[in-house]
Amino acid sequence: MVRHVRRDTGAKVEITVHDEVVAELRAALPEPEPGAAARKLLEVMRRLPKQRRRKTDVSTRVNEYLYGLGGKKR
Repeated sequence: MVRHVRRDTGAKVEITVHDEVVAELRAALPEPEPGAAARKLLEVMRRLPKQRRRKTDVSTRVNEYLYGLGGKKR
């Protein structure tokens, strides 16, 4: 069965039990060419909006970030 599926990529073999299909054998999908994922990622990144505002360092101003300019009051 496996040899038949490997030779003919369009063929599929169905395994049935009590007239119900329980498994199907098909040829493996073709592998993408090397670097295809990286090219797709770069294409998606080009379409994203650019970061225009200043990045803030939250770890140095945790209380200000969480509780506002007044800080944490007890």
